[in-house]
Amino acid sequence: MTPSAIALGVIFAIVAFGSAIGFYAGARRKMDLEQWTVAGRGFGVLLMWLLMAGEVYTTFSFLGASGWAYSRGGPTLYILAYITLANVVAFFIMPPMWELGRKHQLQTQSDFFAWRYGSDYLAAVVSLVGIVCMIPYLQIQITGLGIIVEVASFDGISRVTAMIFAVVLLVGFVLASGLRAVAWVSVLKDILMLFAAVAVGVGIPHIYFGGIGPMFTALLHAKPSHFVMPGATPNLGHAWYISTVVMTSVALYLWPHSFGAAFSAKSSETLRRNAVVMPLYSLSLTLMLFVGFAAILVIPDLRDGDLSLLAIVRKTFPPWFLGVIGGAGALTAMVPAAILLLSSATLFAKNIVRPIFAPTMSDREVGRLARIMVVVIGGISLYVAIRGSTTLVGLLLLGYSGITQVFPGVVLGLFWKRVTTPGIFACLVAGACIVTFLVLTKRDPYLGLNAGFLGLCANFAIAVTLSLFKPPASQST
Repeated sequence: MTPSAIALGVIFAIVAFGSAIGFYAGARRKMDLEQWTVAGRGFGVLLMWLLMAGEVYTTFSFLGASGWAYSRGGPTLYILAYITLANVVAFFIMPPMWELGRKHQLQTQSDFFAWRYGSDYLAAVVSLVGIVCMIPYLQIQITGLGIIVEVASFDGISRVTAMIFAVVLLVGFVLASGLRAVAWVSVLKDILMLFAAVAVGVGIPHIYFGGIGPMFTALLHAKPSHFVMPGATPNLGHAWYISTVVMTSVALYLWPHSFGAAFSAKSSETLRRNAVVMPLYSLSLTLMLFVGFAAILVIPDLRDGDLSLLAIVRKTFPPWFLGVIGGAGALTAMVPAAILLLSSATLFAKNIVRPIFAPTMSDREVGRLARIMVVVIGGISLYVAIRGSTTLVGLLLLGYSGITQVFPGVVLGLFWKRVTTPGIFACLVAGACIVTFLVLTKRDPYLGLNAGFLGLCANFAIAVTLSLFKPPASQST
């Protein structure tokens, strides 16, 4: 057998096994809207940890982190800071949110906005922002899958062909099993990813340099500027680093799929414990950065930094091992992509179409429309992925800049009774407009600061100012 056939055979076996788990997860359960979206609110600490890890540690972690280490250098270290800080934010925000979800039967992020602020239109705007921001996140996963198959096949299978196959498979098991499928596939995905991270993160520096310390010594002699701000970039300095860490820290658990997944926990204590242990998973990201740094000297002329991890694995290890690493990477794309599809489709059907256009829709009809939208959003994301050329980390930061604008509505809604619906409406629109303008006019970063952070600052100022001058329209009881 050719090396390409061996590697692809292992990848397809892992993906097939993971998909079978996903289909089986919902086979014995009636997939009503509650079960499909929040899995009956019964996940304990272990399954919740695996589910959240499946959402947070994605193709961005597997390929994007090593890719930015290879091509950007110092600024990449923001990744290690923000995930740990994000769990501090989650420790205080997610448990009270879960309590509200159980009491009022909330299933989505927008359900909270509709209940807290008494406005279906505000909830619909929040849903729209969430869907738009999740498209780049979906693009990351689909593009990552294409890269994995392309490299593992030694360019025998095109990236586009692989992406089409992946989207068809994703849509299938999301339609069959909903959130429960994502949680159970996460078990296999996390086992394989941890194995891959340790094997390549420790193995590659030892093979080429004799250890991690000697690797950095060699790199510091060869490219000393790569490891200080702004690294290999012209404008990602210390101000960008700090503003990006702050922005992404507050936003990590505000993604609609993470927000909705929190409602699937068995109790609020489950979420507190999850926030305490989740940073341990970040150790795997450090190992991925080591691979990207090693690749700088081992394969210095890559056209795309996102290829660095798979390219150095292909150069270093036998084909079957490349297949295992590729299979792990494929599942790190499939798991978050599945829940992104589910969340986007549910938001569209439940929080845009039903309250605004068809108030008499039943839960069964909402579920049917959501399943149709899984196919539609999957197709849109596939088209964007085929046409796009932005780096994986760049795509993620673009999505973060938008989704961060939801933060004032959540945190003020939970902890400040005086906040008003007009204040949140105005701040959300203003923040989104600022981010859109800065990104589209290529002014990100602006004055050295991340565009999403600037939008968030204006966002908070508008929300607080308008709320202080107008009595609240609804209560948070």
